[in-house]
Amino acid sequence: MTQLHASASAHFQNGRIVVKREPTHATERIDLHKILQRLLKNTAFSPAIPQNDGLRYNTPMSQVNLCVIYNPIAGRRRAAHRLDALRRLVPPEAVFWPTERAEHAVDLARQAAESGFGIVAAAGGDGTVHEVANGLLQAARPDVVFAVVPLGSANDYAASLDHEFAGEAPLVSQVREIDVGVVRDERGRERFFVCCLGLGLNGIISLEARKIQRLRGLALYGLATLRALRRHCQTHDLALQFDDGPAVTRPNLMLSALIGRREGRFVMAPHARLGDGLLDFVCTGSMSRWEVLRFLPGLAMRGPPTGHPAVELGRCRRITVRSDRPLVVHTDGEIFSRPEDDVHALEIAVVHNRLRVLYPLEPGR
Repeated sequence: MTQLHASASAHFQNGRIVVKREPTHATERIDLHKILQRLLKNTAFSPAIPQNDGLRYNTPMSQVNLCVIYNPIAGRRRAAHRLDALRRLVPPEAVFWPTERAEHAVDLARQAAESGFGIVAAAGGDGTVHEVANGLLQAARPDVVFAVVPLGSANDYAASLDHEFAGEAPLVSQVREIDVGVVRDERGRERFFVCCLGLGLNGIISLEARKIQRLRGLALYGLATLRALRRHCQTHDLALQFDDGPAVTRPNLMLSALIGRREGRFVMAPHARLGDGLLDFVCTGSMSRWEVLRFLPGLAMRGPPTGHPAVELGRCRRITVRSDRPLVVHTDGEIFSRPEDDVHALEIAVVHNRLRVLYPLEPGR
């Protein structure tokens, strides 16, 4: 047995390296940064789903099998020190590929998966996470593991991972199978999302957020919401069908479908589970600007109002949308359709346990 730390150990089992956490005193801390460094230096990442409480990797190979795709301007250019810290954490054999344009991370992730990388990490904001995940899902290599290094303005997906898994084994990285969502329009155009989809006012808020340069986090999305409310607070009739229920036409201000908890830093689905095979949805009908503004503080901390006659909350596996007007839609904050795209019909669905996610890539961060 090779001892890595007073409270953690690694050994071979059935041709694989297994890292396990031993019982520790309450005041002790496992330095998994060092464990991860040694594993990266001596193994190629192609993790199997872990058993019990540990990391499992394939037998050692001569080359590190980790690719980090990063956005050099993530977080409004304020995250360079975090990326530098990540470079120091992993050995020099790990590769770092910068994005150079919109959608570039999709191509890079697909290339990484098809080239045989076992772990592909997205270092950036929710946009980078969204693109890298789409590239991996398009590559159709279900054995590839996805990891997230949050460097952006909202970091909604990382926050959902933190909320769901941090309490289970906070000092141990594990691979988990997690749901994704998929949206298709009437022309067959398809996009995956890992955290959230929004249409109506939510889509317009994402458009407004892209115009704001010097803010980040809740301040960015709060200002974008105010601008969207000032210009676009109107309901439109949508024909909505949830699963196999009847299609009902109703006035709609905004619709959210979520895998994770948050959308633009607002807690839209406080009870969402990343692997339950369900979409959490929030469907909002007619509301005045003042009513929406009044709910914003609660959305930032707790979630949408319960018991309000204009707000419907629920869970489903599929949502069908029809509209006489063009739909404005975002997926993970990235624009799926603008008014000029003339999209009038959508099918939104969950794909159960479609993505394998290593959490956290940086233990103890």
